[in-house]
Amino acid sequence: MIRPLDKKIRSSIKINKKRVQQRLDKLSKFTIPERPWTRRAFTDDYASARKWLIKEMKSAGLVIRLDAGGNLIGTIKGSNSKLGIIASGSHIDTVMGGGRYDGMLGVVAALEAAQSIYESGIQLNHTLEIIDFLSEETSDYGISCIGSRAMSGNLSNKDLQFTNTSGENLGQAIKRIGGNPKKLNAPLRSKNELTAYLELHIEQGRIIETSNKQIGVVTNIVGILRYEITISGRADHSGTTPMHLRQDALVGASKFIEKVNSLAKTFQRTQGHLVATVGKLSVLPNATNVVPGEVRLSLEIRSDNKKRLNNFLNTMIKWSKIKIDKQEQLQIKYQPLSVSNPIFFADTVINKVANSATSLGLSWMKIKSGAGHDAGYMASLCPAGMIFIPCFDGRSHCPEENITIKDAINGASVLTHALLLLDNQES
Repeated sequence: MIRPLDKKIRSSIKINKKRVQQRLDKLSKFTIPERPWTRRAFTDDYASARKWLIKEMKSAGLVIRLDAGGNLIGTIKGSNSKLGIIASGSHIDTVMGGGRYDGMLGVVAALEAAQSIYESGIQLNHTLEIIDFLSEETSDYGISCIGSRAMSGNLSNKDLQFTNTSGENLGQAIKRIGGNPKKLNAPLRSKNELTAYLELHIEQGRIIETSNKQIGVVTNIVGILRYEITISGRADHSGTTPMHLRQDALVGASKFIEKVNSLAKTFQRTQGHLVATVGKLSVLPNATNVVPGEVRLSLEIRSDNKKRLNNFLNTMIKWSKIKIDKQEQLQIKYQPLSVSNPIFFADTVINKVANSATSLGLSWMKIKSGAGHDAGYMASLCPAGMIFIPCFDGRSHCPEENITIKDAINGASVLTHALLLLDNQES
């Protein structure tokens, strides 16, 4: 058996640049032609992409299965069945009009890592799984990270009842693509089944690019609080209602939005990382000649510190009671939509990624993820981590999303070497 820890052996493993490029190009073609790049989970384009991916996995020597949560899994058996499984992957679904590399790069790179290891003649100690998680992006059923939620036991019966615009619920959709919703009342994987999980992804921001680094070693994923805010006033005729008698909900909303922006900047400057966004707005009755009587808006807060998240929210609540309720004579209500706590990756995985980048002569930096990923749910099952590569101008979730093939190969190389180091840690 060839030892993966041997540096000469590891350095002999070469990522096939042409193969990676061809797979990225082919996978991106599974899209709605008039709206690239759109490959929504549960659609015909998505099913076609998976059929192609299954063929590619088989050609790489992987054994294929679909689990109850609709995750596509390719496996290469290790030499020691008593050791836990090492896994890598991401997702191939996109947002509407999204980018070519978000998610699919991690799947293609993980497949290339498995194939290059297989072709080199290395016998891994651990079994290696390459996973295409079902619907990481927010689905048409209102739920994101469906596959990794199912795998980690975070997909509830309530979630399975959420419907799309056609009336199909999520459980029915999972069954339609070959999953089994009846088995999703518990985690699909036990905590001692997996040894590690590692995911490659584009950064979706400008930090690595502007820092002139080649690799981002991800330390954690931020927590997210999402609330729906309703500001209620009084709808009146815009021509006959004097200014001093108005209860304009949109005026109150504009002050709320400005406070979110200024307070987030203060928190970022004085307390540490925090961003806050109002990205959705609904005005009623939304007419030119009517004073707005109600505004509904979204409030999203992200930070790597749970206490900081709650402090920001509580500060906004206290401020709005004075400035919106009392001074503007409006009513404001906070309705929680979703809560996710910050997730910190395992030092063992972080160190393996950093060591791999260093051994390959690539510059790297530690970075936090401001976006959610399947790795966040996998971290509840096993030591987990992520690798980021730069994306052009930080553009993501849009057709302009772009990377260089050089950066893709750098990421795939770091992923491959880190997987080998993880394979050797218990041998």
